Amino acid sequence: MKPKASSAEGRFAYEGLDRVIHERARLSVLTSLISHPKGVTFGDLKQLCSLTDGNLNRHLHVLEEAKMLEIAKDYDRNRPQTICRITASGQKRYLEYLETLEQVVRDAAKGARETTKPAILQTVSPFKI
Repeated sequence: MKPKASSAEGRFAYEGLDRVIHERARLSVLTSLISHPKGVTFGDLKQLCSLTDGNLNRHLHVLEEAKMLEIAKDYDRNRPQTICRITASGQKRYLEYLETLEQVVRDAAKGARETTKPAILQTVSPFKI
């Protein structure tokens, strides 16, 4: 989802900042998963994101309900193993989210440049700074 077009009303609404993703822990989880398309074990994901078992489990549940990731239970040398993988729709939503976040950064940088120009240059100088 793209940010609203050029109309002044709602210009900075950023509707593409998906509320499911726009949470530090879930953003960390999805970033880890998109970097590892074959999947990541629960233990490795816990370390990569610096989360506790319970906290990671809760965020995985939210992302799984949103169909952004899939969880597979298996065994490795007779030990239970949980593998998490990002889904195609999860990858699409994540990349759309990043596009919107990039727009936020561009808008903030532009606003910062405009407000830090000396007042005299903002009103009389024909030159860009």
